[in-house]
Amino acid sequence: GAGVPMSQAGGEGDGFGTRLRTWLMTGVSYMVPFVAAGGLLIALSFALGGYEITEAKSVADHFVWTEAHSWAALLNQTGNLAFGFLVPVLAGYIAYGMADRPGLVPGFVGGALAVEIDAGFLGGLVAGLLAGGVVAAIQRVRIPAVLRGIMPVVVIPLVSSVIVGVLMFLVVGKPIAAAQKAMTDWLGGLTGTNAVLLGLLIGLMMCFDLGGPVNKVAYAFATGGIASADPGNGSLMVMAAAMGAGMVPPLGMALATTVRGKLFNHAERENGKAAWVLGASFITEGAIPFAAADPLRVIPASMAGGAVTGALSMTFENTLRAPHGGVFVVPLIGAPLLYLVAVAAGTLVAAAVVVFLKSLRKQPDDVHTTGDERNAGAGNALQSARPSAAGEAGDRATAAAGS
Repeated sequence: GAGVPMSQAGGEGDGFGTRLRTWLMTGVSYMVPFVAAGGLLIALSFALGGYEITEAKSVADHFVWTEAHSWAALLNQTGNLAFGFLVPVLAGYIAYGMADRPGLVPGFVGGALAVEIDAGFLGGLVAGLLAGGVVAAIQRVRIPAVLRGIMPVVVIPLVSSVIVGVLMFLVVGKPIAAAQKAMTDWLGGLTGTNAVLLGLLIGLMMCFDLGGPVNKVAYAFATGGIASADPGNGSLMVMAAAMGAGMVPPLGMALATTVRGKLFNHAERENGKAAWVLGASFITEGAIPFAAADPLRVIPASMAGGAVTGALSMTFENTLRAPHGGVFVVPLIGAPLLYLVAVAAGTLVAAAVVVFLKSLRKQPDDVHTTGDERNAGAGNALQSARPSAAGEAGDRATAAAGS
């Protein structure tokens, strides 16, 4: 069958931790588009119709083409449906990463069960792992050749779905639901120093690997908090902190290349121009070219800026219902001007730190010249050296003749 896109790195030779991280990343990578589409639709519906739009009648029963309220209701209800796939898609593709296509059915079933019993995001994680494990165990059983044709279509989906259903309903579902509720209540009660420290931690994680596994863990934690039908204020604050911190690394590098271009080569300065747009759009990966060239300076600088933005966002109690969008959803953020202050402060810190760290190293004189310029300079030096060498040889010959 076709290879699993992200699980190929989780081969048998890798340790369990590596494979587990790869499986979880598979689920998260497929989940993010549903989160982005659903969340942005919901945010746009609030912009058009206010927060009371959640009480609107079904668009299937009442829709007026010329009313903004009807369009807001349509966006809200469509976004809620898209957002409702978050947990099932997460669980389904975790199982897919573990067991390929046979894991999809029990994974989606387990994710739907997690939603049914209010186990939420944590329930989806566990359901996906359970489904993948069950399918992998069934695939190890020796089956007569005559039955192998119906195994992936009938037997494996049937048996694995039953087992996952029993486990989720009767064994692990209630404890996970209790843990999910405790986490939600904790987020809802965040105030003062605890909120600031959480914002600082979220900011560090969002900027640690610039879109890698640690970044995705922080982002998934934030989106999992707003996935419920009525997320608490703490969950909305965490989402705002995560997005603000994720915008900082590319914006910080873009600012640094603008104010101290001599510290960067030509390619980095060109990347800096694109990084303005990428950072403003909440695409943290825009800083990867800089980190790849100089990780020991760029990553600490990015983390410092992200930590500042995350902490300030929580201090200002900024809230965000959309899981993506960058500056394009700033009007939908609670206290938007203070949020922009938080992002700007983090950007300044990231730029200042990376400029300071790069200034400590000895810079070559031609750091901003192109390869052609350097080659031309070397050629001129060689040409000027040749006459001098010839003159010295002539002097030595004349001296020898005279003696």
